Amino acid sequence: MLDYFVIVSQQVLILFILIAVGFICGKIKLIDDYVAKKLTDIILMIAMPCVIVNAFQREYNPEMLVNLLITAVCAVAIHIVTIVIASLVFRDKDEGRKKVLRFGTIFSNCAFMSIPLQEAVLGSEGVFYCAIFIGVFNLFSWTYGLVLMSGDKKQMSVKKLVTNPGILGVVIGVILFICSITLPAIIGEPIRYLGTLNTPVPMLIIGFYLSQVNFVDVFAEKKNYVASIIRLLLIPIIALGVMYLCGIRGTMLVSIVISASAPVAASCTMFATKYGGDTMLSVRLVALSTVISVVTMPLVVALANSLSV
Repeated sequence: MLDYFVIVSQQVLILFILIAVGFICGKIKLIDDYVAKKLTDIILMIAMPCVIVNAFQREYNPEMLVNLLITAVCAVAIHIVTIVIASLVFRDKDEGRKKVLRFGTIFSNCAFMSIPLQEAVLGSEGVFYCAIFIGVFNLFSWTYGLVLMSGDKKQMSVKKLVTNPGILGVVIGVILFICSITLPAIIGEPIRYLGTLNTPVPMLIIGFYLSQVNFVDVFAEKKNYVASIIRLLLIPIIALGVMYLCGIRGTMLVSIVISASAPVAASCTMFATKYGGDTMLSVRLVALSTVISVVTMPLVVALANSLSV
């Protein structure tokens, strides 16, 4: 367990070095809000779907298909349990604060922070399972999350779900996997190269947003600690315990725990900005949970690995 803790810690620290570069770029104005938004679009619309599609470029195996279904069920269950916990814990009279605290607790940064760590620690098989978790994340964030932040069920639409790049990437990847279709090199290689952007660029973006917050305010918000502890420790440990009791082991167990143990999703700030949530609270919550995750993720993932055999 100690060796694995060291390995995961090293990988998390590598990601934080990349975040530090983004932080410096933000401070010296090399990256501004406009650049960060455009980089985010490139990652969400191009790089991330490419990573997902590339992860499904493997020989069809009925056992892997069953594992994908199990992963999907686990991801759905994790989101439902977290929704219940967040709804019970956060009952703030300020609607803007309540929206952000609940959204931040429920939704992890399972794409930006999780995929690079999955690739480094578990390889393509980890990304394979993580892709399904991301699909479920997108499904919940663009339905329940959208209604939570906007307060309007009419904001939900099938079009937004169908055209979501993360979901499209999973659908295309699963079809290719089930049909045993291997993309020719002239298509597969560009997809692989574009997918490599998904490690450094998101870290630069996170670093930029961290450079825009006052860390005195970040560490002064008590409820942010509650949300961060639930997001970073309580949820992944509950998920780990239940999955272990259900007999889930191996890479699938560790992959799901990595996805569940990631800090607050960056989309928390995007949704808060668009739908009248407490935007500065969301930025501080993302910042605090990201900083704390440098300690919690290695601990949780190392524990998961020790139980995965």
